[in-house]
Amino acid sequence: MFVRLVLGVVLMTSVANRRSVMTLFTLPDCPHCHSVRIVLAEKDIQADIIEMDPNNKPEDLADLNPYNTAPTLVDRELVLYDSHVIMEYLDERFPHPPLMPVDPVSRAHTRLTLFRIKQDWLSLVGDLESGETERMDTARIILKESILQAAEVFEIKPYFLSNDFSLVDATIAPILWRLPKYGIDLPEGAEAQPIRDYMDRVFSRELFQFSLTQAEQAIRP
Repeated sequence: MFVRLVLGVVLMTSVANRRSVMTLFTLPDCPHCHSVRIVLAEKDIQADIIEMDPNNKPEDLADLNPYNTAPTLVDRELVLYDSHVIMEYLDERFPHPPLMPVDPVSRAHTRLTLFRIKQDWLSLVGDLESGETERMDTARIILKESILQAAEVFEIKPYFLSNDFSLVDATIAPILWRLPKYGIDLPEGAEAQPIRDYMDRVFSRELFQFSLTQAEQAIRP
């Protein structure tokens, strides 16, 4: 097992070294990939973005990423393949503008918020896109109720618990953008108004629009 692990790391490094420019393997309609593309846009990071066919992935992706998944980021000899790891790496590698707080306590609170979003919202994406009616219906109800329960939080500051756009917003925005795709309609009236205001604020950002693929643009034409 140890020998296989070492050989795998050597192979990944060899493949990565053949790429002199930062490369992101992404899917055309994936909220995890979308979050990373938002961070690239917000920080004006130049990268070679390879938009893959999910049914016909590049052969060298499996050499780079043992899970053969997207997003996968290659930065010279470094290969990363978890969206939150990639996002934090980009924020530290390119510190301006910062998308995470500077002080340790605030950073911990932000990471905890990201964890809760991952557990409570992103964990439902697989069910929402499963094509299985019962799973989709259940996930749709849970996600809608959870988002509505957070309406007061959306109202506290211009962005999610922050005066400035952050990694939390980069994680939440792709989910909210896909609500029509998931068959989720927010109710009219005061109950959901803070959420709609937040979406208008984030979706109207030029850099957010720049991050969208053609498939994602079609969700909200």
